[in-house]
Amino acid sequence: MSLLAPANVQGRLDARDVHLWRGERHLLRGTSFTLQAGELLQIVGPNGVGKTSLLRCLAGLLPMETGSVEWCGTPVHEQRDQFQQQLAYLAHTNALKADLTPLENLRYGCGLRRVVKVTEIRDVLVRLQLGSCVDLPARSLSAGQKRRVALGRVLLSQAPLWILDEPITNLDVTGIALFEDCMGAHLSGGGMIVTAAHQLLLQGRSGVRTLELH
Repeated sequence: MSLLAPANVQGRLDARDVHLWRGERHLLRGTSFTLQAGELLQIVGPNGVGKTSLLRCLAGLLPMETGSVEWCGTPVHEQRDQFQQQLAYLAHTNALKADLTPLENLRYGCGLRRVVKVTEIRDVLVRLQLGSCVDLPARSLSAGQKRRVALGRVLLSQAPLWILDEPITNLDVTGIALFEDCMGAHLSGGGMIVTAAHQLLLQGRSGVRTLELH
């Protein structure tokens, strides 16, 4: 299997008439979409409109009032363990241990879901231009470097579905271009991506569309 290839699963993600309230606010009002292999859906809208809440609903981390999220035609809540194995979720925070190196962080984080070789981790860190930082404690990395390490965890997951909340936060132009290349490789291999980002990614590529929340 290629380093960046998703698991060999032909998945489909369906959100059906999702409604979500946060306190007195009705954030999501009947949101629906279908995402299939090779597609990228970018959630757009102003701050506070519910982009992160929608991603958390899709990942099974936040219950909705009504509606459903289905993976391969079955509600996520009926196959939670199986669905989590097919999912790589990246939040605003990088979830790195400050005293561990990038190599150690990824070895631990990825090792929770599959056997991962040190050579695989090193290859991904080099791919993300972090080769010189492999053995440095995460606390010494810049904000952009920490984000790249977190993105490395997504790449190493081999999950077909990526759900990413502002994935290019703190990345410079080079970092954004690198991650767009990784996203393109994931989609070409049959993977799927849902992301919330203020900057649209992979513009002009087939299979890329947006969902605007109001």
